[in-house]
Amino acid sequence: MIQTPYYLIDADRLRQNMAVVDRLRQASGAKALLALKCFATWPAFEHMRDHMDGTTSSSLYELRLGREKFGKETHAYSVAWPDHEIDEAVGYADKIIFNSTGQLARFRDRTGGIARGLRLNPGLSTSGFDLADPARPFSRLGEWSAEKIEAVLPDISGVMIHYNCENADVDLFERQLSEIEGRFGAILDRLDWVSLGGGIHFTGEGYPVDRLAARLKAFAAAHGVQVYLEPGEAAITRSATLEVTVLDLLDNGKQLAIVDSSVEAHMLDLLIYRQSAKVEPDAGDHSYMVCGKSCLAGDIFGEFRFAEPLKVGDRLSIADAAGYTMVKKNWFNGVKMPSIVIREPDGSLRVAREFGYGDYASSLG
Repeated sequence: MIQTPYYLIDADRLRQNMAVVDRLRQASGAKALLALKCFATWPAFEHMRDHMDGTTSSSLYELRLGREKFGKETHAYSVAWPDHEIDEAVGYADKIIFNSTGQLARFRDRTGGIARGLRLNPGLSTSGFDLADPARPFSRLGEWSAEKIEAVLPDISGVMIHYNCENADVDLFERQLSEIEGRFGAILDRLDWVSLGGGIHFTGEGYPVDRLAARLKAFAAAHGVQVYLEPGEAAITRSATLEVTVLDLLDNGKQLAIVDSSVEAHMLDLLIYRQSAKVEPDAGDHSYMVCGKSCLAGDIFGEFRFAEPLKVGDRLSIADAAGYTMVKKNWFNGVKMPSIVIREPDGSLRVAREFGYGDYASSLG
């Protein structure tokens, strides 16, 4: 048995998501770029590369990873590009997207060899978390003013509009896209391409993919643009688990199970957004609070039900562990970093990466 903890990526489930991506691309004419900020575990790219058009990034290192490990088209975005990175970024990117007109002006003369774009902030979003809301008051993410954007149209060929967040409501998507067209239509009509970003949960169960495709196709035709989507979570949802082992059991008024992993170190977004992990089927007569092994008092995966009492040595699977997990894992407390394992289509398990003390020590000096 493979030593826990490890992230287990299921290639078959990944390919199920890719089939939906293919369907949407073919029906809409939109191109799909993997959002590396969400998932950048490159040993899995072989199961995705044939179904997506490239990658989109938020930093120089993500950009380089996309170019070297995924290939195809690369979009380079950053909230702020430093002077010492811009030339290298241009060497990897097919398109570079600036966050502000100030950055565009600063680097105009050094980016003339590739397509340039600008982030347009439409002043609306679907995020339920202020922390993740790009349209929050005083947001630094993109330009809000149509006048400022119109003034630099000769220097750009497209815009990126990222405003969805886990949006599974196609009615809301259509309403907000129409509102964006109403406010910025004159700008959209003068562009070659528009990225509508990520956050559209079109691989969710029951999502009306054909309806989304029709709306994207109509948008592209109305404005004469190539549409891009930047799926992150949609590309990898439900394709991975975090495999852990029960190390100890306590009863401090509740039944507690301590496992060989850590929310703080291995599924950080659960803490950031104050959410519970998922364990399936989460049913049975025996309830336990599953806890991480770090010294953080709130290192808790959540409370779950099991068919049988847990024992030291039992293995548990934390569900939906692909998005914003491996890209955020860290060495807090020196807790062993989970290995990366891929379940291939034939059922075999391939250990793609293991981490040890040398990795921990080298990350600190």
